[in-house]
Amino acid sequence: MTTLINQNPVIYEASAGHSTREWREDDENEDQEDPIDAQEIFDLIRSISDPEHPLSLEQLNVTQRDHIQVSDENNSILVEFTPTIPHCSMATLIGLCIRVRLLRCLPSRFKVDISVRKGTHQSEHAVNKQLNDKERVAAALENSHLLEVVNQCLATATSGGVVANIVKGPTAVN
Repeated sequence: MTTLINQNPVIYEASAGHSTREWREDDENEDQEDPIDAQEIFDLIRSISDPEHPLSLEQLNVTQRDHIQVSDENNSILVEFTPTIPHCSMATLIGLCIRVRLLRCLPSRFKVDISVRKGTHQSEHAVNKQLNDKERVAAALENSHLLEVVNQCLATATSGGVVANIVKGPTAVN
């Protein structure tokens, strides 16, 4: 039996299953370029499962819409996330899951930066350096065990919001 780093995380209510973006007539026009915005990025990552708990990153308040910056014109995206505890050993894995999800879903023209929010982790500089180093990310994804864990975290990810992954009662977190 493994010991959990954060045995009793605070669970937040996830927002409604769909994006809060308003529908526009141009959304159905295939000839019209659809700019990517922070809400779309949030919708892509909010339902990623936490590696330690059967909860989404949104339910643990690890990801928030307000902590995502997108410049479609400059092809850049910055996602800041907040680990549930300052000494979270899963922070690098969570960031890797976010990166992989975005790499798999976004056009290759985007430069994606992933970072721990300033002041939220005791090793934020080291974690940020790992998450934004192409060689380290590539090496991590060559590890079949690590890639399997990432794929498990992404298995519940949807483009339209949180997949129901709710466990009731005090045994929800073992």
